[in-house]
Amino acid sequence: MIDWAVYAQARAELGTGFVRILGYFREDGVKSVIAIEQAMRTTTAAAMVIPAHTLKGEARQFGAEPLATLAEQIEEMARDCVERQDTCEEALELVVQLRPLFFETLALLEREAAPVAPRRPAPGGFGRKV
Repeated sequence: MIDWAVYAQARAELGTGFVRILGYFREDGVKSVIAIEQAMRTTTAAAMVIPAHTLKGEARQFGAEPLATLAEQIEEMARDCVERQDTCEEALELVVQLRPLFFETLALLEREAAPVAPRRPAPGGFGRKV
């Protein structure tokens, strides 16, 4: 689900700002998913284009290629519908897949980014006085 080489490169390039940028990805991603779902409910293809485009780019930045590809498919389908001045019911199957894929991807990214908590030896452990 994640191209870990792309992820590692982004982490190296972003340095100490990586966790903050990942937080922005969470916030923007949730907003994008909600906007795409709302556009689907109202059959407004034009309203899907920008959030799908945004999600695509941000997902690629972190190496989340399956999520980026799905967002790209939704974006392209929505653009085609706008060109034809048509609603976008054919995107429903893709939009339904978006939310679970986004949150599954986000969980992987956040788990990898979480700092490892240092372990402290318990007082009075083997060979130690209390």
